[in-house]
Amino acid sequence: MNNGEHKRRIFKYNLSFYYKSIIIYFIVLILYGVIRGEFIEDSFTLITRDPILYFLGIILIVSVAALVYNLVRNMYIEISDEGIVFADRFKSKAYKVDQVKKIKFSRQVRTSNSPAFRTARIKVNGRVRPVIIRFSDYENQDELLLRMEELKSKIEKSSV
Repeated sequence: MNNGEHKRRIFKYNLSFYYKSIIIYFIVLILYGVIRGEFIEDSFTLITRDPILYFLGIILIVSVAALVYNLVRNMYIEISDEGIVFADRFKSKAYKVDQVKKIKFSRQVRTSNSPAFRTARIKVNGRVRPVIIRFSDYENQDELLLRMEELKSKIEKSSV
């Protein structure tokens, strides 16, 4: 922190799930169309009256719409020495260090074979419910966890 510069880091919302799901749904749609189509004398006729084909198309359209919505929304978390900011393209909510009561880290295990999801619960003054962050939802989740731990230690030092 030279000359009053503040250490801040921006963590964008991770959209890789949406990209992967769209690719998989598109491949399944194409494969199903090829399998269900009819080859008649060196020509291919697509069966368009198949409800499963419509269902796969609807799933693909909904997935693309969800991706576009999240791209337009452009969600991110900004952590600095002063506090934490939850923002998107349309609004932002900032919490200063003195507004945060407590940060609690936990792990959520879904099944016995899957890795645990790390989460943080941020208890804020003037808010009934805590703000919950799932680290796997953001890019650079290990660095986000490290910054949150630094913020937690800063909050604990200021409350003592």
